[in-house]
Amino acid sequence: MNKSARMEQIEVLRFELEVLKREHRDLDEAIHALEDRGTGDMLTLRRLKKQKLNLKDKIVVLEDRIFPDIIA
Repeated sequence: MNKSARMEQIEVLRFELEVLKREHRDLDEAIHALEDRGTGDMLTLRRLKKQKLNLKDKIVVLEDRIFPDIIA
């Protein structure tokens, strides 16, 4: 893979990362709002929290692809 293609791929990954982080933040706010108002049932909260964890896992994978842990 040439350098230009690699840079383009990294830019796409960064965009995807920002989208996932935004979704994660939105879910966090929704969870807090439901908990604060007491309007969310436990099943809904559990599903939202699980979805948030799945997003976090995807975020970590993308971050590892963008910023590899290189030991010098």
